[in-house]
Amino acid sequence: MTPRALVVVRAGALTTVQDRGRPGYAHLGVPRSGALDPSAAALVNRLVGNPPDAAVLETTLDGCALRPRRATTVAVGGAPCPVTVGGRPAAWGAPVVVPAGALLEVGAATAGVRGYVAVAGGVAAEPVLGSRSTDLLSGLGPAPLADGVVLPLGAPAGPPARVDGTPQPRPPAELVLRVTLGPRDDWFTARAVRDLTTRAYRVSAASNRVGLRTEGPALERARSGELPSEGMVLGAVQVPPDGRPVVFLADHPTTGGYPVVAVVRAADLPAAAQAAPGTPVRFVPVRRR
Repeated sequence: MTPRALVVVRAGALTTVQDRGRPGYAHLGVPRSGALDPSAAALVNRLVGNPPDAAVLETTLDGCALRPRRATTVAVGGAPCPVTVGGRPAAWGAPVVVPAGALLEVGAATAGVRGYVAVAGGVAAEPVLGSRSTDLLSGLGPAPLADGVVLPLGAPAGPPARVDGTPQPRPPAELVLRVTLGPRDDWFTARAVRDLTTRAYRVSAASNRVGLRTEGPALERARSGELPSEGMVLGAVQVPPDGRPVVFLADHPTTGGYPVVAVVRAADLPAAAQAAPGTPVRFVPVRRR
């Protein structure tokens, strides 16, 4: 019998295997990694009958094209995009059956950045430290997809969801990030902290899975020199020498020597994953809980 597998016909700009990541290894220098928009990844898994921790594909901007060796159910979500099966339009945000040998084309995002493709049974890449996620910083997990790669699939865990479509949040027209100031806000002038929390920034095209880089006012230091390396957390707003804040995302380093002026609430980070270059960004201060 033909094994369950996907053949990558077009890998796209950056398509990686992602699940819920590998938390708990920061002391070994290993980031959490995992899907940048975990809600979108969990939804497409649910649509095809997978458990929420099944591995999916995360695309970046221009999608990908895949050919299953056996008939399988797929669902595409996250950033809205056109979907075709065998050259014919297919549903986005709903389960779709792709016949054996037919071409599934996940098109370029019409809004947002990252799309998610779930396949019944999940992508059965070899787990590393309990996760199948690709980690671009440490190099753990499967390599980013390349044309011609064959991805093994697991056995379907359950029937696909019975839906015509599902509501999904649209990518943000303006990215509002709630931040708690510190722990190193005292390394910056009062004016710099005021600029961070009152002036407009934009998402830089240099952003990636490691961090969302911004364009806007440079934050002025009150202290010179550098910190000894210290622990970094998901959502940390680190300020490198150019003064432009960087919001750490899933593949962030676990330590760093540039000061962290604030930390973004975890609930706001999925929207950051879908904020396209040029999207306005506002940092809104909130009190410590």
